[in-house]
Amino acid sequence: MSKWINYHHLFYFKTIAELGSISKAAEKLLLGQPTLSAQLKQFEENLGVQLFERQHKKLILTEHGKIALDYARNIFSLGGEMYEALHDRLRPSKMNISIGALDSIPKQVVLQLTETALKVAPCKITLIEGKFEDLLREVRAHKVDIAITNFLPHSEANKGLFHRSLSKRPVSVYGAPRFKTLAKNFPESLNEQPFVLPTFDSQLRYDIEHWMKLNGVNVDVIAETQDIALKKLMCTNNLAMIPASRPTVQRQLEARELVEIGQLSGVFEELFLICSERKISNPIAQALMKNYAIP
Repeated sequence: MSKWINYHHLFYFKTIAELGSISKAAEKLLLGQPTLSAQLKQFEENLGVQLFERQHKKLILTEHGKIALDYARNIFSLGGEMYEALHDRLRPSKMNISIGALDSIPKQVVLQLTETALKVAPCKITLIEGKFEDLLREVRAHKVDIAITNFLPHSEANKGLFHRSLSKRPVSVYGAPRFKTLAKNFPESLNEQPFVLPTFDSQLRYDIEHWMKLNGVNVDVIAETQDIALKKLMCTNNLAMIPASRPTVQRQLEARELVEIGQLSGVFEELFLICSERKISNPIAQALMKNYAIP
């Protein structure tokens, strides 16, 4: 049987968290500090988690506290909307959705996902880019509603997460026109040639390394980055070659800034949508998880 939340305690916690101290919250709530401290302690005991850490007489939210504060804000915001709706004073407002993306995800894909979200319902979108572990932490903390990635966590870290494959595309080596002669003796011709590779934050890097080992290829890695725009810029400026899926470099191929050297047999770039299990799901994120497809 699930426990009931004491909403008075939840409101006290929210006020303390937003003001940063029990004394300021007590003054605002017209309560004594000892009473408020006792209420907070009882709230933490009922939840079975610690919401604050005391550091140098300051209250610092724990990870549990940050999650609780997000829920508290949503709960009291919905309560306010309910009152306004019941009194016919509610003004239509846009929904909010936060979308995360790895740095290595092509910007065109992020744009398409954003456009699809806007078609689902009028909304305000917050776009967040970062490394996989950072994005995963934000998804788990419900600060990111949905994220697009080319990497999934290991099965042990997958608990409480949902994912769906969006695409699985073969990977080839691309370079500026000066590298086109390497296509003749591919893949042996790649030995000691300059490359920009994804970092080990990406599953693609592990797959590329495995392919190179199987084929006896040893390249000169001059740079590592997850930023796909930077990789393409370095490639078109004759610095090195890059492994990528064709849609990622389609515009550069059409402009003849890049040429395909050869395909990495058995290597694919797979894109996924991920979100976290939650009690109240963002309806736009739900629609994207169910229906979004890369054109």
